[in-house]
Amino acid sequence: MKLRQSGMPEEGYWETLFDVPLILDRLEIDDKLRNVVELGCGYGTFSLPVAKRISGLLGTYDIDSDMVERTRERATDAGVLNISCSVRDVFTEGFGVASDSQDACLLFNILHCEGPVGVLEEASRVIRPGGLIHVIHWRYDPSTPRGPSMDIRPRPEQCCEWSLQAGLVPTPSGVLDLPPFHYGLVFTKSG
Repeated sequence: MKLRQSGMPEEGYWETLFDVPLILDRLEIDDKLRNVVELGCGYGTFSLPVAKRISGLLGTYDIDSDMVERTRERATDAGVLNISCSVRDVFTEGFGVASDSQDACLLFNILHCEGPVGVLEEASRVIRPGGLIHVIHWRYDPSTPRGPSMDIRPRPEQCCEWSLQAGLVPTPSGVLDLPPFHYGLVFTKSG
């Protein structure tokens, strides 16, 4: 599988596009979560705040070595020690962690990839029973200042359909409004 690129703008601009504390609050990412994996660290925009909130280790993976190095640098500068940043093609190699070993998996702005069901299946594999998969994506709205093209940008309903195909179920929280430009969903394993 591969990610269909939507491009990464300059770091300072990128960070203005998210209300990170609000997003993490609405997704209920806090110290009840121990070990968490993240697909696509980017500049570490979410990685560092997540690592500061959880009580275990954040394993974050990106195919771009520059993004991994930037996230490592920011973690070092901030004194965030509970983060492991790795270059890895999760689409073809998986997360490289044991099945049922993680409390949560973060899929932020990633489900416009080719084969989103496969990504959700791998996320399901690594979370423990009762674990959570947190998804955010750009609203299906061409007026957003960034995001993938509309022909590959998923609607919340599509993400829910894909999650069901991957053996997941949406949590009762439903579609979360994550202003200024995103929505969020939370899934868990069925059964």
